[in-house]
Amino acid sequence: MNTTLRTGDTERVVLVDDAGQAIGTAPKAEVHGPDTPLHLAFSCYVFDADHRLLLTRRASDKVTWPGVWTNSCCGHPGPGEPFVEAVHRRTGQELGLGLVGLRLLLPEFRYRVQMADGTVENELCPVFVATTADPVRPDPAEVADHRWEPWAELRAGVLDGSLDVSPWCVEQVRALPEAPYDTPAADPALLPPAARP
Repeated sequence: MNTTLRTGDTERVVLVDDAGQAIGTAPKAEVHGPDTPLHLAFSCYVFDADHRLLLTRRASDKVTWPGVWTNSCCGHPGPGEPFVEAVHRRTGQELGLGLVGLRLLLPEFRYRVQMADGTVENELCPVFVATTADPVRPDPAEVADHRWEPWAELRAGVLDGSLDVSPWCVEQVRALPEAPYDTPAADPALLPPAARP
């Protein structure tokens, strides 16, 4: 594990301003609440060879959107941790997966959503895609369930509202191209300044 991720036993996230410049760090455990500061995160959409997407259901004791189905993996890069390393780290930890062909598709994705209890997600959250041939070995503390869904069917269900997924997944699916598994990588220069290689 990248030792820049932790101070003592506290995982930290990178806080950013509206221009995407780093302005500090904060303990992950203290970030999500009614006044969540804008911070760096990522989402990853993992496909198999048949263009099925790995959909995951968040563990029931997660602070935000517990028990909700969402994209394959979400996480936060640690201070000084490159995004690509963070995505590989988190998919390995949460799902036991090795990724092939990891690439950036939505470098400027940003969202802010609020749960019924007032908890807010407020993230600059670039979106990546990758493939895997590995069996899924989820960490039950993070992932309650998983399933593989044909992308075309999943996309249609998200877009017409018949498939209930996390609010950020809805926004990301709307923004992703029709065939993300075949789409060339976006320019990493479009990432927020705090996230650029």
